[in-house]
Amino acid sequence: QVQVVESGGGLVQAGGSLRLSCAASGITVSIDDMGWYRQVPGKQRELVAVVTNDGNINYADSVKGRFTISRDNRKNTVNLQMNSLKPEDTAVYYCNAERRVGQDIYKYWGQGTQVTVSS
Repeated sequence: QVQVVESGGGLVQAGGSLRLSCAASGITVSIDDMGWYRQVPGKQRELVAVVTNDGNINYADSVKGRFTISRDNRKNTVNLQMNSLKPEDTAVYYCNAERRVGQDIYKYWGQGTQVTVSS
């Protein structure tokens, strides 16, 4: 059974930093993409950052230059270093692990971790 577990959320003042960590277990084949999404009440879940298994990285425009994603393929872990946090970064952050098999896409989600940035 696949499990995705996040850690590292919390409360921080604007301008501060947090580091989110995520580990995927129970997966015996290669994971294609690992990434972070976030969601605030009443809005759709949005991509924050994603890294492919060959190291290609994509960031949301709103976090470029402030957030850094990193991945360890051997351990199936992904981290998100968040610097210069803003109140608008407040959200529940979800880790995602994705596998693509032909035309089928398998998405595995964590339970989410709350990040709150106070002004």
